[in-house]
Amino acid sequence: MNVATSTLVGSRHFLFRIRFQLIGGLTFAIVAPALIRIAFKPDAVYVANLQVTVAAAVIAHVAGFLAYRRIGNFPGVAAASYILPTFVLSYGLVFLTIFFFRFEYSRFQAAASFTQSTLWYFGLSIITRHLEPYRLVVIPGGNVERLRTLPGVHWFWITSPGTVIERANGVVVDLRADLDAEWERYIADRALSGTPVYHVKQVSESLTGRVEIEHLSENTLGSLNPNQAYLKIKQAIDWISALVMIVALSPFVVLIALLIRLDSEGPVLFRQPRIGYRGRTYTVYKFRSMRQQAGIGSDKDKAITKRDDDRITRIGRFLRKFRIDELPQAINILRGEMSWIGPRPEAVVLSHWYEAELPFYRYRHIVRPGVSGWAQVNQGHVAAVDDVMEKLHYDFYYIKNFSPWLDVLITLRTIKTMIPGHGAR
Repeated sequence: MNVATSTLVGSRHFLFRIRFQLIGGLTFAIVAPALIRIAFKPDAVYVANLQVTVAAAVIAHVAGFLAYRRIGNFPGVAAASYILPTFVLSYGLVFLTIFFFRFEYSRFQAAASFTQSTLWYFGLSIITRHLEPYRLVVIPGGNVERLRTLPGVHWFWITSPGTVIERANGVVVDLRADLDAEWERYIADRALSGTPVYHVKQVSESLTGRVEIEHLSENTLGSLNPNQAYLKIKQAIDWISALVMIVALSPFVVLIALLIRLDSEGPVLFRQPRIGYRGRTYTVYKFRSMRQQAGIGSDKDKAITKRDDDRITRIGRFLRKFRIDELPQAINILRGEMSWIGPRPEAVVLSHWYEAELPFYRYRHIVRPGVSGWAQVNQGHVAAVDDVMEKLHYDFYYIKNFSPWLDVLITLRTIKTMIPGHGAR
């Protein structure tokens, strides 16, 4: 048991402060390269392309910083590994916009700003990782014992309200436990001192990326309703990106279709009824990767893809490995039936089976199903009921934390999984 006897302090090293990180990053990544250029060419300060580049770099840097900060708050994220892709995305979008509108810009300034942005936050990540661990004080009582198995935090298990901890980042307590007056005063004092007080369930969700759903009342429907404004924005982004992808990849799609027809008999596209948004049945489209009408057994057995399934064709194994078989679902996205990111849709027969076995299964249909999702990147493909229950925990976490930041993280993790082809069936 880790017990200290000095004052509870919430302050952290200045390197952790958002203001220092952002101002330092802007100075190192944008002001410094601009000053170097001006030092060699003083009249460059009056040149439009430098002014445009500096303004664009500031926007890209701030956007990358905010995305990096938000993504790093999600469970299971080694934030440093997302610095490069996050800033590639932010700088890429900003300077692609500049290129599209044919504004003049400085390639030196743009390249230097991007490079030094990533170097700054990589350096901060390495230094702060060794400065201090994340410390949480645990108040005994209720259902806090489950925290013992969760990694990534330095837990301090105290036994009396008189015990105090130095440099704690927060206090964890089961707010539904029957605590005596001394503990309640201790919690109030910690909150008044500026130390965050967390409910045990909140901390558990943030560290595991799962929402417990054995009792729906634990979550309150209001906290699980996704942001309706973002639902509309996301649908528009999905539709535009799906249209662009279909047009851009049309020659590749034709080649894949030809290979499928040469490899085995049957149609190019696999069609299957699935349960989607708001519980409606729709037809999902994928490149066919299995032999036509292969296998024996019930509809439920045929709907489940097993590891090393012998029904998979030669070209189908390649398509599944790199998720190329999912491309035709862009059609479903254009029809408003799916999104790029969301809970994976299940075949109708499997969905009915899960609904009969698992409580609240239907609630996952409150958002559009996705080509990839939070459960997919954390757990992979599952079929057994016990595994599906765990998958449902991930789906509820996604719905509860529905945001562009989580979608960006899932997109980056999906790409990371697709490149080596891991986790496919």
